[in-house]
Amino acid sequence: MVVCGVLVASAVQAQALASTQRIQGKPNLSGVWQALNEAHWDIRAHASRPGPPQFGALFAEPGGLGVVEGNDIPYQPWAAAKQKENFAKRWELDPEAKCFMPGTPRATYMPYPFQIVQGTKKILISYAFANAGRLIHMDKVDDSPADTWMGWSRGRWEGDTLVVDVTAFLDSTWFDRAGNFHSEALHVVERYTPAGPNVIQYEATIEDPKVFTRPWKISMPLYRRLEKNAQVVEFQCVPFSEELLYGNLRRKTAN
Repeated sequence: MVVCGVLVASAVQAQALASTQRIQGKPNLSGVWQALNEAHWDIRAHASRPGPPQFGALFAEPGGLGVVEGNDIPYQPWAAAKQKENFAKRWELDPEAKCFMPGTPRATYMPYPFQIVQGTKKILISYAFANAGRLIHMDKVDDSPADTWMGWSRGRWEGDTLVVDVTAFLDSTWFDRAGNFHSEALHVVERYTPAGPNVIQYEATIEDPKVFTRPWKISMPLYRRLEKNAQVVEFQCVPFSEELLYGNLRRKTAN
């Protein structure tokens, strides 16, 4: 993709400049970043657990301390039951398995790097998985023309914190591999606050009145990748999920 090519070409330069330069008086968040936690498997605190038995330790899930404030997701009763059903069938139902774009905020803490390229009117975030990307509109824009996996992002600065208001979601993504989910009414407010030249403190407040009884929050640090050649390498996962996506369409032949 052209966008990814531009991102890769600019990675080293952006990384070198971001820790020393500011853009119109605001922190320059440009660079390659990655979360280092276990939220990818479950955003709540959890013990390690097995994967499908035929794969032994390969798909076993590590335990984690969780990133949810208070470790409580305030599901409505029906939604709590739905999450448990999702978890039980996660190996077949997780949208990640189908190579869907991971959504916001899930893309932030998947175990892959992502790149921020910061301009004055637009901020671009490119993720490795499924060639996902987002434009954060720092200027005035109309409402999203359609709902999408990654949502419609409008940004503003509050001091040195980048605040991103994200709406217009599809209901086709989860928050993690544990079946935590949302509806199309999802509303996410992200906060990116520099905590040093190589650390961003990330927070996301999540609201969905169709699924949750109140807003709730996740938080974590994001770390700059400091390799000289740090870049986002595309993970084009569609070829690995074709059977799951299209196997039911295969013409059946008589024996």
